[in-house]
Formats: sequence, structure tokens, C-alpha cells
Amino acid sequence: MLAVTTADLRIFLHVLAATIWVGGQITLGALVPALRGHEGVTKIAARRFNTIAWPAFAVLVLTGVWNITAGDLGGAARRTLEVKLAFVLLSGVAAFLHTRASSKAGLAVWGALGAVGALAALFFGVQLG
Repeated sequence: MLAVTTADLRIFLHVLAATIWVGGQITLGALVPALRGHEGVTKIAARRFNTIAWPAFAVLVLTGVWNITAGDLGGAARRTLEVKLAFVLLSGVAAFLHTRASSKAGLAVWGALGAVGALAALFFGVQLG
């Protein structure tokens, strides 16, 4: 068996947090139409998701900073990272605004932008890997 390194731990935590943040948004988005028929269940599910989603986002940011400081990126990789960070910012801000939205249109727009930002950040993260 290979020895577990700090890099293994760092990447594991980053991927785990991304799984929760991105995968959770996709899963919750798929469940919302089915939950709408039950009074209040959608809001309860969203609140429960937020209890793990926001800590996962924090872990993503922290391990992302850790990844940046642990590596030496230059040229195209640095630009890819900058694009990824822009999508991370979009995902976080849109998700936050989604939690504050009071109209169906606001929920839809901010939810969609948050999910697209998360998926794009994931894509560019895979490129960096």
C-alpha cells in the first residue's frame, strides 16, 4: 500500500467538497420539481442542503488556496486557474443570492447561474488536475 501524503489529503478534501457542492446542487435541482407538491418540503430540503453545502464551499476555497500555494503554476495553467476562480466566485455569489431570492424568477436565475458556475469551475479544475 502506498503511503498517504499531505497532497493526497489536500486533493481528497478538495474533491470531496466539490462532490458535495456540485453534486448536491444537481441532485437538489432534480428533486425540486417532485418536492414542490408537498407544502414547505422544498424549503426544508434546501435549508438542510445548505447546512452541508456552505461548509463544503468553505472547504473548497480553503483547499483551493492550499492547492495554489502547494504548486507552481505558470503560463497556461495560471490562466486556467484564473478562469476557474472566476467561476468559483460566480458559483458562490449566485448560490448566496439564490438563498436570498424571494421570487420564482430570482430563484431560477440565481440557481441556474450557481450551478453553471459550479460545473464550469469543476471542468477547469479537472483541466488543472
